[in-house]
Amino acid sequence: MDLRQLRYFCAVARERNFTRAAEALHIAQPPLSRQIQLLEEELGVQLISRSTRPLRLTDAGRLFHEQALQILGRVEQMQVATRRIGLNQRSVLVVGYVASTLYAGLPPLVRKLRQHSPDLDIQLLELTSVQQIEALKAGRIDIGFGRVRHNDPFVVGHLLREERLALAIPVDAPLGGATDALPVSALEGQQLIVYPKDVRFGFADQVQDLLREHDVRPSEIIEARELQTALGLVAAQSGVCIVPSAARQLRSDVHYRLIDGARMTSPVILNYRMNDSSRYIDVVKQLIQEMYAENPPWLDLQHNLPTRPQFEH
Repeated sequence: MDLRQLRYFCAVARERNFTRAAEALHIAQPPLSRQIQLLEEELGVQLISRSTRPLRLTDAGRLFHEQALQILGRVEQMQVATRRIGLNQRSVLVVGYVASTLYAGLPPLVRKLRQHSPDLDIQLLELTSVQQIEALKAGRIDIGFGRVRHNDPFVVGHLLREERLALAIPVDAPLGGATDALPVSALEGQQLIVYPKDVRFGFADQVQDLLREHDVRPSEIIEARELQTALGLVAAQSGVCIVPSAARQLRSDVHYRLIDGARMTSPVILNYRMNDSSRYIDVVKQLIQEMYAENPPWLDLQHNLPTRPQFEH
């Protein structure tokens, strides 16, 4: 499989017709059809249903199309960024992040960074904590903000804060009738929604490990693909969900209560490559310390432990 085949497939998926796709690609139709056939043979699945007019993607084809578009888009970003640096144009900083950091911390930091370095091209890329480690080592991102501790020798991790965990509860559920903190034992026998789905090791695993440490057993585990989906399921009364406290502002049709218990927190961690000499790493660390010194509302001690970043100089 190569990028040319991905481009060919995306053209066919867009045009829903081999002839029009070949014209858009400025190639003959037979080699286009042959490349799509080779792609399907390599994958071992049919991507395009050829029995309909216009052509229709199979379920596997729709998934492959979505992923192919992301890959081609990322390649284009890489090409543009490389040209900019090679032509001594704007420097580029690619920031990986988990979605929950968008609700406290990351947006004000990015604003400060834009003000400090207006010529810096800052690109934000949503990745799970585990994906960020691999992306750093592959050079696809420059820094990452995740929630999973690691011991990778090629990636430096700095703990920025320990955020308390909260329970998202349907508004009409018995546990939703109060505002004080819940003991972790209250989750015994609850139907628990976890996220993200199919990511190992991720936030869902952290949550389940914490419950096992407290000998708490949910009655059922439901996996959701992302945070917003999990909270939507809570609003639909499908169960309860443990989230970082900052996420409590996401939905007004869900009730939130902090959870009391040892280690019932979620870390926010700054990661970057070992021995990265980019001056922007130091700039980011400096701005983080300035931001934390301002004691913004999202850092209040009701929702965070009194942990502050300590960077070596």
